[in-house]
Amino acid sequence: MFLAQEIIRLKRDGNVLSHAQIKQFVQGIGDNSISNEQVAAFAMATYFNGMNIDERVALTTAMRDSGDVLNWQALNLNGPIVDKHSTGGVGDLVSLVLGPIVAACGGYVPMISGRGLGHTGGTLDKLDAIRGYQTQVTTDKFRQVVKDVGVAIIGQSANLVPADKRMYAMRDVTATVESLDLITASILSKKLASGLDALVMDVKAGSGAVMSTFEDSVALAKSIVEVGNGAGVNTSCLITDMSQVLADSAGNALEIRETIDFLTGNYRSPKLANVIYALADEMLVVSGLAANKEQAAVKRQAVLDSGAAAEKFAHMVVELGGPANLLEQPESYLPTAQLIKPVYASQTGYLTAMDTRAFGMAVVSLGGGRTRASDQLDYAVGLNQIAHLGTQLDSETPLCFVHAQDENAFKEIEQQLQAAVTVSGKPNEPVTSIYQSIAKQDLMH
Repeated sequence: MFLAQEIIRLKRDGNVLSHAQIKQFVQGIGDNSISNEQVAAFAMATYFNGMNIDERVALTTAMRDSGDVLNWQALNLNGPIVDKHSTGGVGDLVSLVLGPIVAACGGYVPMISGRGLGHTGGTLDKLDAIRGYQTQVTTDKFRQVVKDVGVAIIGQSANLVPADKRMYAMRDVTATVESLDLITASILSKKLASGLDALVMDVKAGSGAVMSTFEDSVALAKSIVEVGNGAGVNTSCLITDMSQVLADSAGNALEIRETIDFLTGNYRSPKLANVIYALADEMLVVSGLAANKEQAAVKRQAVLDSGAAAEKFAHMVVELGGPANLLEQPESYLPTAQLIKPVYASQTGYLTAMDTRAFGMAVVSLGGGRTRASDQLDYAVGLNQIAHLGTQLDSETPLCFVHAQDENAFKEIEQQLQAAVTVSGKPNEPVTSIYQSIAKQDLMH
């Protein structure tokens, strides 16, 4: 007989759980036969005693199997199914550019994304800024767009990983969000339910990252690579910089504008390009679309230069209900704020440090992000032309431009942003965009 409290007791006392025990417990989370109190107790026991890699793999695959798992075989796709996931950051529009690049190189990218919460922006919120774009569609529609376009970015359906929804809600209210075991299972179960052949993970490090220290970022990266491969998906990871806003803009419609500029070659922020190129090359290699990084770089650059990647983005937007001429006329379909004004640093000198989280929270304060899941967003507001670390700031060169709905909102944000930067007499060393890459072979001891 299966007793949930027995499994909780075993984990509470520091024992290793079997695959069967974990599977039964997760089934109970998914079908509601286990109470919220028991889910919370299990999360807390796991938080304090941890899990070994076998237990993590079992937890991840059981959560993946708690709902629908996409299967692509019937579609006879002529390329690998590959995705990327980021731990979230500020101005992180990478997925919007990356999916179309990889699709244009012959991959299939079924990207199930999330909404923003706290200081990190969500990919779905950015797409919601495009008039008509549908982020919630049926599984059949999702499969059709992936097959026809090569990339579709949508939200999670109710039948995908239901156990994670409950577990996540419990972690949030029981202060167990930081558990490495539970973070790994939560991230990977959702990705593995997409039926992937390969996955590249982007773990952020720096003042805007979710993981508080660099060591935590490395530990999460290693855990994801080990568990992803343990679950049968070719998984690798890059640890990338979030010590400054990644794109030159932060805010939903503003990031869509920057995505379009990047894909069409109008403007490509160097620090953003570094991260996009590294992740694209990694995706092409782990999925077998390129033999090595050099070949991947040539392929990736070719689809950007030819406009093939931009066409994939445009095609995806149309297939999911958006306008056909978004790339030609973004201003017709993206909302704009009433007031656009520069913010200058309170002293002149070089921008040497940025509290990236504070920049993310500035977007939230303007109405462009959420403090609660139920918050309604203002897609027009945000920041753009954000100065890069190392920029010389003076009365001619602002810290950024604020897009707000009125003068009061602007004034409040102006002070927040001035307080969130360090300006010095001489510049720092240049910032590295990619700190480390972790693949399966790096974990072989």
